[in-house]
Amino acid sequence: MNRMIGAILGTALFALPAAAQDEIVYGGSLPLTGVFAFAGEEGVKGIADYIDIVNEQGGIAGRKVRFEYEDTGYQVNQSIAVFNKLTSQYPVSLYYGDSTAFAKTIAPELERMKTMIVGGASFASEINDPVKFPYQYMAGPDYGEMVGILMEYIARETPGAKVVLVNSDTEFGRDPIAASRAAAERLGLNIVEEIVTAPGSVDVSTEVLKLRRARPDYTIFHGYVLSPLPEFMSQARELGLETKFMGTFWSMDASIWRSVGAPADGFMGVMPYRYYDDEAENAPMLEEIRKRRPEYQASYYTQGFLSAMLALEATRRVLEKGEALNGDTLKAALNTIEDFDTGGIIGVPISVPGNSVPVGRIYRFDAASSHMEPVSDWITLEPKTGTRD
Repeated sequence: MNRMIGAILGTALFALPAAAQDEIVYGGSLPLTGVFAFAGEEGVKGIADYIDIVNEQGGIAGRKVRFEYEDTGYQVNQSIAVFNKLTSQYPVSLYYGDSTAFAKTIAPELERMKTMIVGGASFASEINDPVKFPYQYMAGPDYGEMVGILMEYIARETPGAKVVLVNSDTEFGRDPIAASRAAAERLGLNIVEEIVTAPGSVDVSTEVLKLRRARPDYTIFHGYVLSPLPEFMSQARELGLETKFMGTFWSMDASIWRSVGAPADGFMGVMPYRYYDDEAENAPMLEEIRKRRPEYQASYYTQGFLSAMLALEATRRVLEKGEALNGDTLKAALNTIEDFDTGGIIGVPISVPGNSVPVGRIYRFDAASSHMEPVSDWITLEPKTGTRD
């Protein structure tokens, strides 16, 4: 690992040296402690590995990339404090944020500064608006688009299917509900019940009885990582329900289902990327990751890796044109990415017409092998366009 890529944890007691003028600085507010440390630690590795790949090839236009980041504990005030600290010490052009709250809070400052583009862990639909959030992007579909991809698959497999939506009672959980209803109507699917639960471990017996009455063909969860999904699935199967359970990105890493075992068998959902252990031809970047990281890397690693790939591809395009690196040139360059080969990270060429990459694939968990197995082709949605109120 390049030694200049290192964690700066806690509050620094000394001033960090300014970056050299010829360095491209990539900053980050990342949760290395707290409830989302599992994602932050993987995201750091993904970003750092892609930066290493670029630097080992000579950098971009002869300029090396420097990665500076600090722990936020998944606290928005700390995330903003880290941003302010790093941007006061380094000429940051690229940044990675840890949450939707960070993305929304920092947006006015990005418009004032006009110096960088910002990716991050959030797939919030609200952020997928290039007018309201002109300097931000996400390395995948937004939450509404994720459910749209699931419904495209359902409509192909079971036309006119009955669907139940189960969402956590959080901003994260409620995010795609309106888009889900719109997609169902467009595709001729029937939403027969909408269930909202508290996040985390809760008694779901009442909600499972609602499933029993509705008898859906598919049940789509959003707004959870794991709990209470296993409880839903176990109780539903005890009642003889044959509904197919589905989830979105944060509940789709194979590693979180391996400990659940047999009750998780058949759980499906949308994933924007290939998994670390996918058997795929012509995926050289996936092979490169496996060489660097012989152990399984979760999908949060890939999210960081692709976010860095997109940001540095935009940087390359700006510098090749002889332009200065700033928010406007970088975002304009990002939006010129069309039919881009990710080296097999995503199985089809991708485009970034707005703030998202509206592509995904349906995978199903196989408990016997503990792997996520693909059950669909790659599904690409029409991009959204933003409008300012």
